[in-house]
Amino acid sequence: MGGDTRVKIKEVAARAGVSPATVSRVLNGVSSVNPEYRERVLKTVNELGYRPNRLASNLRRQNAEMIGVVISDIENPHFTQMVRAAEDAAYRRGYRVLLCNTDETEEKQKAYLKVLAEERVLGVILSPSDPAGEEISELLDLGTPVVAFDRTVKDPRADAVTVDNAAGLRRATEHLIQAGHERIGLVGGTPEIETGAERLAGYKAAMLEAGLEPVWAEGDFRIGTAATATEELLDADGLTALIIANNLMAAGALKALRARGTRVPDDIAIVAVDDPFWADLVEPPLTTLAQPVRLMADTAVDLLFERISKRRKQRRRVVFDFELVVRGSCGTKAQTREGE
Repeated sequence: MGGDTRVKIKEVAARAGVSPATVSRVLNGVSSVNPEYRERVLKTVNELGYRPNRLASNLRRQNAEMIGVVISDIENPHFTQMVRAAEDAAYRRGYRVLLCNTDETEEKQKAYLKVLAEERVLGVILSPSDPAGEEISELLDLGTPVVAFDRTVKDPRADAVTVDNAAGLRRATEHLIQAGHERIGLVGGTPEIETGAERLAGYKAAMLEAGLEPVWAEGDFRIGTAATATEELLDADGLTALIIANNLMAAGALKALRARGTRVPDDIAIVAVDDPFWADLVEPPLTTLAQPVRLMADTAVDLLFERISKRRKQRRRVVFDFELVVRGSCGTKAQTREGE
């Protein structure tokens, strides 16, 4: 067989009933395209098996059709869920993802961001281990947009997608106070990390406003450290409820409670931050503060491509709210969501 059998962009446009320019804009992630046209183009691309000529495009752009995603802890289901959602959103636009894991270390963050700069990625979504790292500013100096995820960075040129940690922990603490608890402990994250500090602040504010004494121990956002912190808190006199500041620490806390034979919620009520897939599989099911992770990841990708396509210059920070998902572990009405 002779000739070039590859599908052309004009064929995609004809089948979808749009112009070749519209097809190009969809594949380049331009968000202003009519949603109906976008859906038709993406459907047609899949039906025809169209593959853009990335080599020619890369030569024109002098960089790869890739974005970098840098997360702080690949073992944390919160971040793996975020990566999956971000990869899906980027892939739909015809882009690929380079994934890096920093293990909450400044050195690995610096090394990976330098690699991404050398690879000339189009942009970076970053959950920072070092928010003030000079390598972040160096990326931005090169014209590579950065969107901070879960935590902000110091450089004011970077966008950010976060949740309102202080308000979320305040809501969880108030929920337990309204249920009659007065001795409420917190297994907190690392206070030097933005999320750890904000969650501690929200918990302490709610306790002090109610005239109650805050009692907390640092769990370092890790399973083993959280188990030790839980043991420490269980030794506190009269503790009847416990808030745990992320899903990995929840696993450690539950392990410590089981080892002691402490019953949930009969002996101690539990609320945990994050809503991992196993939250409703444990007995009793775990009451959680759920983050809209997929929506947050989609938003981060949207912000990144707004910058890549130079359709926006102003910095944006999008802040989402937690959702309190009430199940059996807190001892109040089970299987309800805040507002129902």
